[in-house]
Amino acid sequence: MKKLVFTGSGVALVTPMKPDGSVDYECLEHLVDFHIKNGTDAIVACATTGESPVLSHEEHCKIVELIVKKVNKRIPVIASSGSNDTKYAVELSRSLQEIGADALLLITPYYNKTSQRGLIKHFHYIADRVDLPMILYNVPSRTGCNIQPETYQALAEHPNIVGTKEANGNISACAKTISLCGDSLAVYSGEDNQTLPILSLGGKGVISVIANILPKVTKQICEDYLNGNVEASRKSFLHYLELMDALFWDVNPIPVKTAMNDMGFHTGDCRLPLTAMSDELNDNLLNVLKKYQLIK
Repeated sequence: MKKLVFTGSGVALVTPMKPDGSVDYECLEHLVDFHIKNGTDAIVACATTGESPVLSHEEHCKIVELIVKKVNKRIPVIASSGSNDTKYAVELSRSLQEIGADALLLITPYYNKTSQRGLIKHFHYIADRVDLPMILYNVPSRTGCNIQPETYQALAEHPNIVGTKEANGNISACAKTISLCGDSLAVYSGEDNQTLPILSLGGKGVISVIANILPKVTKQICEDYLNGNVEASRKSFLHYLELMDALFWDVNPIPVKTAMNDMGFHTGDCRLPLTAMSDELNDNLLNVLKKYQLIK
C-alpha cells in the first residue's frame, strides 16, 4: 500500500486578491491560520479554486512558498503543478518541490487534450522527473479529457502516482477505478456533492471548495464516515448539500469568493476572464448563506 498524502478534508484554497488585482499575501496568511485552527487536513494551493490559470509562474511559486512556510509541516501542502505542456509541468513541479511542497496535484492536459495512451506517457514522464507523491486531477467538464478506470490502473503502477482528485461526475466509473486500483491509488472526491458517495466506495476524503467557508463541517463529514459513524456523516452531508450546490451556481471560484467576501474574509474579486455574479445569483447566494446562518 502506498503512503497516503492525507485522509479527510483537503481545502482547495482560494487565492485572495487586492482591489488592484494583485495577490493579497497578508490575507493568504490569515486563511492558512484559519484552516490550521479549524482542523483542515491538507491545503491544496494554486489549483482551479486558487485561480491557477491566471497566476504567473512567479506568483504561483511565491504563493506556495508562503503557504509552506506558514504551515511549517503541521499539515501537508499539496501544490498544483499541472499543465497541458508536459515539459512545463516538469519545470513547475521541480520548482515547487524545491520550495518545499509535500505533494503535487496535476490536472490532465486541456485544450490540446490527449489519448489515454498519451495520458499515461504524460503523467509517467512527469513522475519520472520528480521526487514527490503526485495526485492526478480528473475534471473533464473543464479539460475535455477524461481518465478511464483502466488508464488509472496503468498510472497507479508508478510509485510516485499515489492518488486522484476525481471530478468526472461518474460514480460508476469511480467504483471501477477503486476496484481496479485498490490500495495503489487513493481516490479523493473532487466535487463536494459527491464526497459521501465516494467515501462509501473506499475514497479517502475530499479536495473541497466548501471547506473554504466550512472547514470544521467538511472535516467532520469525512472523519465521521472514516471512523464508522456513517449516520452522522450522512446527516451532515445532506444538510449542507444545498450550500455545496450553491457554490457552483457560477464558474468556480466566483461563488465561493463571493460568499467569503460576504462573510468577512475579504478575499477580493476573481481575475478576468472571471467576472462578478449577476445580481440575481448574488441575491440567491446571500439567501442561502442566511439560511445556514453564515451571515445575518
